[in-house]
Amino acid sequence: MSALTSDELRAFTLELVEALSDAAELDVDDTAQEVIAGWRATARIKASPAEYDAARKGTSGDFGPVRVSP
Repeated sequence: MSALTSDELRAFTLELVEALSDAAELDVDDTAQEVIAGWRATARIKASPAEYDAARKGTSGDFGPVRVSP
Protein backbone atom coordinates (compact mmCIF):
# COMPACT_ATOMS: atom_id res chain seq x y z
CA MET A 1 0.00 0.00 0.00
CA SER A 2 1.33 3.42 -0.96
CA ALA A 3 1.16 6.08 1.72
CA LEU A 4 0.24 8.79 -0.81
CA THR A 5 -2.10 8.64 -3.77
CA SER A 6 -0.82 9.46 -7.25
CA ASP A 7 -2.56 12.87 -7.04
CA GLU A 8 -0.84 13.54 -3.70
CA LEU A 9 2.54 12.49 -5.14
CA ARG A 10 1.97 14.87 -8.05
CA ALA A 11 1.04 17.69 -5.64
CA PHE A 12 4.14 16.98 -3.54
CA THR A 13 6.34 17.05 -6.64
CA LEU A 14 4.92 20.37 -7.80
CA GLU A 15 5.23 21.92 -4.34
CA LEU A 16 8.81 20.67 -4.01
CA VAL A 17 9.82 22.00 -7.45
CA GLU A 18 8.33 25.40 -6.57
CA ALA A 19 10.15 25.43 -3.22
CA LEU A 20 13.45 24.47 -4.86
CA SER A 21 12.98 27.16 -7.50
CA ASP A 22 12.28 29.76 -4.82
CA ALA A 23 15.28 28.56 -2.84
CA ALA A 24 17.54 28.92 -5.88
CA GLU A 25 16.26 32.42 -6.65
CA LEU A 26 16.26 33.68 -3.06
CA ASP A 27 19.22 31.66 -1.76
CA VAL A 28 17.02 30.23 1.00
CA ASP A 29 16.87 26.46 1.49
CA ASP A 30 14.57 26.27 4.54
CA THR A 31 11.45 26.22 2.37
CA ALA A 32 12.37 22.97 0.63
CA GLN A 33 13.09 21.31 3.98
CA GLU A 34 9.69 22.42 5.30
CA VAL A 35 7.91 21.02 2.23
CA ILE A 36 9.66 17.67 2.60
CA ALA A 37 8.98 17.48 6.35
CA GLY A 38 5.30 18.30 5.90
CA TRP A 39 4.75 15.74 3.18
CA ARG A 40 6.78 13.11 5.05
CA ALA A 41 4.49 13.57 8.06
CA THR A 42 1.45 13.20 5.80
CA ALA A 43 2.83 9.99 4.29
CA ARG A 44 3.63 8.51 7.71
CA ILE A 45 0.13 9.13 9.02
CA LYS A 46 -1.53 7.79 5.88
CA ALA A 47 0.66 4.66 5.96
CA SER A 48 -0.99 3.60 9.22
CA PRO A 49 -4.74 3.08 8.85
CA ALA A 50 -5.26 3.54 12.61
CA GLU A 51 -3.30 6.81 12.72
CA TYR A 52 -5.01 8.05 9.56
CA ASP A 53 -8.46 7.38 11.00
CA ALA A 54 -7.51 9.11 14.26
CA ALA A 55 -6.07 12.12 12.38
CA ARG A 56 -9.33 12.58 10.47
CA LYS A 57 -11.49 12.80 13.61
CA GLY A 58 -12.56 16.19 14.92
CA THR A 59 -10.85 17.57 18.00
CA SER A 60 -11.40 20.32 20.52
CA GLY A 61 -9.56 21.70 23.50
CA ASP A 62 -5.90 21.86 24.44
CA PHE A 63 -3.96 18.63 24.23
CA GLY A 64 -0.76 19.97 25.80
CA PRO A 65 2.75 19.87 24.33
CA VAL A 66 3.32 18.27 20.96
CA ARG A 67 5.60 15.22 20.82
CA VAL A 68 7.71 15.16 17.67
CA SER A 69 8.87 11.78 16.43
CA PRO A 70 12.00 11.45 14.28
